[in-house]
This record gives sequence, C-alpha cells and structure tokens, in this order.
Amino acid sequence: MDRVEVNISPQAQDAPGAQAQPSPATRGPDRRRKPTPRWSRYVLWGGRRREPRRVEEREGSFVDQYSGRLFLLMVWVGLMNIGDSFFTLLHLQAGGIELNPFADMLLGTGRTGFVVAKSVLISVPLLILCLHKNFHLARVGLWVAASCYSLLFLYHIWLF
Repeated sequence: MDRVEVNISPQAQDAPGAQAQPSPATRGPDRRRKPTPRWSRYVLWGGRRREPRRVEEREGSFVDQYSGRLFLLMVWVGLMNIGDSFFTLLHLQAGGIELNPFADMLLGTGRTGFVVAKSVLISVPLLILCLHKNFHLARVGLWVAASCYSLLFLYHIWLF
C-alpha cells in the first residue's frame, strides 16, 4: 500500500475548507522524517549519511558513514592495544609482574588467550564508541582511550 504525500500551497492553506492535493512524484513515506537508526543495513553494506543535515541534529544522531579521522583514531587505539599486549608479554618474560588484576587473570589463559581476549575486550567497546560518534560521551571516550593507550605505550618504552 503506497502512501501519497500531500502538498498544500501556501495560498490554499489559508482558504477555509481547502483540500490537499496529492503529489504524483512521491513513492511512499518520506524516510527523512525519522532519524537514522543505530543499526541499519547501511552500517554493514555502506551508507549514505556522513553528517546530519542540520547542525542542531548533530549531537545524538547516528550516521551511515564515518570520517577518515575517526578511522585513524580507532586504528591508533587498536595498534596501541596490540603494542600493550606485546610489551606486557615481553616484560613478563623478563621477570616483570602484571599490576592489573584483570589482565593477570587473562594471562592465566596463556599468551594466545591473553592477546585474543584483550583484543576482543577492546575492539567491541571501540566499535560501540564508533557507532555513537555523535554523542559527546563517546567522543570523550575515544580520545581518553587513545590518550591512555599512548601514555601506556610510552610507559612500556620507558621501562626498557
């Protein structure tokens, strides 16, 4: 069942008892009336919206495409996570101890289990933060994660 959009000219709106005339050019409901959903087919197979249409809609909206800057930030956090795993294992082999009790528990699963679990436990929240990139708290979270991992990487280098 097709919905027909109704256009009323400004002059006809003022007239008492004016009838709305259907527009022959439309084919169903206007998809722009609803915000882009968090999960849509465009998330996985390419989308169309990089930014909201109006500035006042930016905060708290979802989009289908993401910027190169966001991609680089996520890659940076991922690389710092891998570097942290590498240096943690290297320091442990040299006689160091793990101060993080959760990471120490993950180390009980073995080296491969530690790296895989740590990667998954960072990648999933990172993807969630990416989806919510137009939320202030998510942007803060992404930059805090990048900053903390950068400082942790520098700490590992300093330990040498």
